[in-house]
Amino acid sequence: MAKAILVDTSKCIGCRGCQVACKQWHGLPAEPTRFQGSYENPPDLSAKTWRKVRFIETAGEDGRLRWRFISDACKHCTDASCLAVCPTGALYRRPWGAVDLNQEVCNGCRYCAAACPYGVVTFNEATGRADKCILCPDRVEAGLQPACVTTCPTGALTFGDREAILARAKRRVAALTGRGKNGGRIYGESELGGLHTIYVLQDTPATYGLPEKPRFATASVFSSSLTSILASVVMGVGALVAFRQRGGRGEE
Repeated sequence: MAKAILVDTSKCIGCRGCQVACKQWHGLPAEPTRFQGSYENPPDLSAKTWRKVRFIETAGEDGRLRWRFISDACKHCTDASCLAVCPTGALYRRPWGAVDLNQEVCNGCRYCAAACPYGVVTFNEATGRADKCILCPDRVEAGLQPACVTTCPTGALTFGDREAILARAKRRVAALTGRGKNGGRIYGESELGGLHTIYVLQDTPATYGLPEKPRFATASVFSSSLTSILASVVMGVGALVAFRQRGGRGEE
């Protein structure tokens, strides 16, 4: 049965417990941090950081500043561009919906990173392979919850059967609307065939850095990749011809 993780932004307090739990469980190293005019550290997802909490400062209708928080990671799309463009089969889908990554067969082409409409697939310069959240399949298939969900102190992250998660999200939106809270909408129910990360948002998707209408990017990635490959081939052939011509003149 399809599974999903629910990210309820109305309950997130920005503690970053999920971010730390992900690193701890997967043995991901720490990254150098620095002051950069933001409470966020590290500044973005990377091969060393598969999940991070984003801090978003917004202005309310009363003119007062408010914080929005969102736990960001791979969305595990049903129509996953990364999976479609992978030439080696390194990216594949678990029976319950997660898009997993077998680094043993990853060739480092980076097509997946270019194709992802959410920018969550990263490249590991040290290993020459892709990296991303894989939704803790070792835990899930042992009957446990993903590490990030286990550590969340407010219930902002929950995990279960996708249909039950969607029903929970709809109840939460109804409750927020009943209390007169701003926003209150579901993201991920139908986007890209339905995500296995469902969001309860209190503002527009753009506020949280999410595309309103994410696109399946296969065609554009293949066309750009093909252009790059052809350009490289043409340059290589041109260089070889020039080298041979110079060599021929030298012999004369």
